[in-house]
Amino acid sequence: MRTAKFEIGQIVKHRVYPFRGVICDVDPVFNNTEEWWQSIPEDIRPAKDQPFYHLLAENAETTYVAYVSEQNLLIDDSGEPVSHPQVTDMFRGMRDGRYVMADKITH
Repeated sequence: MRTAKFEIGQIVKHRVYPFRGVICDVDPVFNNTEEWWQSIPEDIRPAKDQPFYHLLAENAETTYVAYVSEQNLLIDDSGEPVSHPQVTDMFRGMRDGRYVMADKITH
């Protein structure tokens, strides 16, 4: 198992697909269903033995929660905030281009 490259609060973008988001949780290795993993085309299916990130994600049309392998993420250096509606539930604002975790998360 390797150390995660990204941290909670960082804004990242997908290496291939046009979406970005803020990291809200990290799994040290794959922790989703086998069905989900098998649904990814084999030629682009990521290895399970790497960190996977939960993102409050957005694209041009909508916001959603994404689950993405480390190999498919890059730092988003646009400086733009993420417009996902749950950002204010989990984070208390931005500092130095990153979101800062809220003292208490509300659901």
